[in-house]
Amino acid sequence: MLDQKQHIKLPEGSIEKNTTTLNLGPTHPATHGVFQNILEIDGERVVSAVSTVGYIHRAFEKIAERRPYYQITPLTDRLNYCSAPINNMGWIMTVEKLLGLEIPKRVDYLRVIIMELARIADHLICSAVMGVDTGALTGFVYLMTYRELIYEIYEEICGSRLTTNIGRIGGFERNFTPAAFEKIERFLKEYPAALTEFETLLTRNRIFMERTQGVGAISAERAMSYGFTGPNLRAAGVDYDVRIASPYSSYQDFDFSIPVGTTGDCYDRYQVRNAEMWESISIIRQAMDKLKGLPDDVYHADVPAYYLPDKKDVYTKMEALIYHFKIVMGETDILPGEVYHSVEGANGELGFYLISDGGRSPYRLHFRRPCFIYYQAYPELIKGAMLSDAIVCMSSLNLIAGELDA
Repeated sequence: MLDQKQHIKLPEGSIEKNTTTLNLGPTHPATHGVFQNILEIDGERVVSAVSTVGYIHRAFEKIAERRPYYQITPLTDRLNYCSAPINNMGWIMTVEKLLGLEIPKRVDYLRVIIMELARIADHLICSAVMGVDTGALTGFVYLMTYRELIYEIYEEICGSRLTTNIGRIGGFERNFTPAAFEKIERFLKEYPAALTEFETLLTRNRIFMERTQGVGAISAERAMSYGFTGPNLRAAGVDYDVRIASPYSSYQDFDFSIPVGTTGDCYDRYQVRNAEMWESISIIRQAMDKLKGLPDDVYHADVPAYYLPDKKDVYTKMEALIYHFKIVMGETDILPGEVYHSVEGANGELGFYLISDGGRSPYRLHFRRPCFIYYQAYPELIKGAMLSDAIVCMSSLNLIAGELDA
């Protein structure tokens, strides 16, 4: 909606407005989500911006405080829905940390495979969308083929695609099938060539470089002051990665590098995400190799009080029936305590601050969503930029409305 200038006689002593108010969003295709930004523009130049935080707030934290622990996993799906399995695993590991559970190595490695596939699915969309916002659609259409293959892997493992609800306290609901491993191997074989071709298309493309270099830049000091993490912080030159700083799910067993940039602009954010996809491919390959030396029938920890028993046991064994009833009805005892656990989400540090009073639901649960922090910096990053640059900047930050306004 534009604040149109009208040819009317202004009151004596008033000053004519020389800028235009532009409502960027909340349902414009260029925002890639429900974001409302009130821009003041002088021609095509952004003079100032006000971002509306909480526009689609859904009270996830309060809802979670009224649900049994295992029923909270579907809520985490709807944070960053481009990489839902990482959210799922982060929450499950938080509960496991509270309970002090010991998880088998095979479960850790299976989780690593799923989380790194989710990271690739997230990054390929972000990088490809940056191409779309600068006028290059081909790369987006091409890479979507491989996001589809990742979704097929999810579907083979848990039956879901976008909002996966994958994993359970202690491990997975079911073991990975041979078909799932075949699709993972296929992805590892085919995707590197596709990613190479995608980078050939965009990385040294003159138009893409001129549209992204120097746009939306932020210094390392300023990024850390805001609380940036993940690719957006690493693009500014800070090599902070939760997988290295506070290893979880046996990430300490893997050999990988942390890509960093120098300028913190849109181009560096694009470069860092592409480099991270290559690292994720390497991690998945390492995990597949590590699985070969482990028993192939282990997919959850021995924690019957928190893990649903097999259906055949529920029908034939009293103990299994009791455990099934208690878990489904949310009557399983949870230890009182206070924990914080974070994972390296596709967008940055995704944390869960959990306080338990021993009840069937959390006494308090807070989601640390990286997008909420990035969005605070958005008006500063686009001030003085062109209107078209504001779109590219939003894409490069990979702002996800579901994660922002939980």
